[in-house]
Amino acid sequence: MSMGFLVDERAPVVWRGLMVMKALQQLLHEVEWGGLDVLVLDLPPGTGDTQLTISQQIKLDGAVIVSTPQDIALKDAVKGVAMFRKVDVPILGMVQNMSVFTCPNCNHSTHIFGSEGVVRECSTHGIDFLGDIPLHASICDDADRGRPTVVSEPGSARGQAFLGIADKVGDKIGL
Repeated sequence: MSMGFLVDERAPVVWRGLMVMKALQQLLHEVEWGGLDVLVLDLPPGTGDTQLTISQQIKLDGAVIVSTPQDIALKDAVKGVAMFRKVDVPILGMVQNMSVFTCPNCNHSTHIFGSEGVVRECSTHGIDFLGDIPLHASICDDADRGRPTVVSEPGSARGQAFLGIADKVGDKIGL
């Protein structure tokens, strides 16, 4: 289920307050999810109404915080950690997204957004580091085609990175 199914693909979602809360209520309580083992909610960065409402409306097994390693992104990520802790949602760990780019022509690796920001914050805040997701064009291409990298390239380093993180999260929530 995606908010993208509720509006025209070219239309911005310019909802505030009550509209967001109504859509969230419908998503959580009116969608027929069937027998789920896990429901993953991919939320925008921040500590706003959406995050707070979700943490108050349903029992969460935990939150996974995803951030690039750069300081400006980590400021929002750390605020998210503080918010989830304040509402007693366990932090399952942090993921470092776009951690390294490897040139497909020369194989030189570059840490475009820094290299250890998320690892440093995990250490500072007593949070488990779940893994790195590289910056790679195939991840974007896979998403655009609607085929997650773990499906389209499960044996690739990127596919293994996603699977490794999923395994760690699964262990933490008892799967």
